[in-house]
Order: sequence, then structure tokens, then C-alpha cells
Amino acid sequence: MTATPAKFTFDLDLGRNAEKGSLMTESALSKKLEAARKEGYAAGLVDGEKTAIAKANKQLLAAADQIGNQAAALVAGMDDLGRHATGEAVILAAAIARKLAAAFVEREPTGELSALIADCMSSLNGVPHLVIRCAPELADAVRDIATARMQTSGFSGRLVVLGDPDIPLGDARLEWADGGVVRSSAEINAEIDRRIADYFAAHGIVANPDEEISQ
Repeated sequence: MTATPAKFTFDLDLGRNAEKGSLMTESALSKKLEAARKEGYAAGLVDGEKTAIAKANKQLLAAADQIGNQAAALVAGMDDLGRHATGEAVILAAAIARKLAAAFVEREPTGELSALIADCMSSLNGVPHLVIRCAPELADAVRDIATARMQTSGFSGRLVVLGDPDIPLGDARLEWADGGVVRSSAEINAEIDRRIADYFAAHGIVANPDEEISQ
């Protein structure tokens, strides 16, 4: 009698129950396969969630960086806008001041000259002579002011008042033996422009006071 050879199963029989040593039914096998499928799905879902969370976090960080950059740009823009507004305000104030000064000189052309003469005469005691040059139309008024001021000041020398057509209304030049003083609207305006330009440079304001303020 010839023995029937046993089938080689690689020591693995998927259809046999390990506990009872019996063949696994189709239903039981299906349940195990379903359980394995669910376990694999759950593991894949966890990995997928981790991947999605990591991706979302990366996108959130990128968005935060973008918002931060935009905020910084906005603040810088606001700073620029603030500096520009400050520059315009300074220019406007200077323009208004010039117009007011011009209006004051037109209304009271000897107002500043009277104060200038008083300041000079108070320190000219012993000076032999004082020459005052001013606009021709103001010569008589300036002479009267200077003569009256001599009565209350230390100046007792010779007074000479000359009308000079090259001197603008409201300006004057006072000269004595070893000194002198000048009131020049042009020089005052130039000094104002220089100080405004220095202020603009110190605060990062871009403007040209020589072209914009003098208007």
C-alpha cells in the first residue's frame, strides 16, 4: 500500500484555528480580515491626521510670518505717512509765518526797526556816530524813532539816517565805528529754511524747504 504524500503548506495554514486545531470557517476568516482592515484603516487615519496637522501647522506658521511681515510693512508705512504729514505741517506753518510776517511789515514797517534801534542804542554809549540805512520811504519815520530813542539811551553821538533803495521795506542796516548789525528778511528766511532742513534730516523727512516752504 502506497502512502499518500502530505501537502507542503510552509507551516502556515490560514484556514486552521490554532486553538482548536480545526479548520477556520469562511465566516470567521472574513471577520478576521475585516478586523485587520479596520485596524489598518485606523492606523492609516492616525497617520493621515498627523500629516494633516503637520501640514496645517506649517501653513499656519507661514500665514503668521506673512501677517507679521504685512504688519511690519504697515507700521513702516504709517511711520512714513506720519513723517510726511509732519513735514507738510512744518512747511505749511512756515508758509503761514512768512505771510503773517509780510503782512505785519506792510502794516507796521518800522515795528521791528524800532526794537532793533532801541537794542543797539542801549549799548552804544561813547560811540561817536551811528548810521542807519533803510528803505527810502521809511527814512523820515526811522529818523524820528532814533531821535526819540536817543533821549532815553546812552547814545549821544551823531545820528545819520540814509534811504537806500537796495534795502527792502522793513529791513535796515545799522553801522558804527567798530561794528554794525543788519536786519535782513532774506537772511532770516534762509536761517528758517536751514533749521527746517536740519529738522527734516534728523527725523527722516524727505522734503525740499528751499522749493516748497518759500512759496
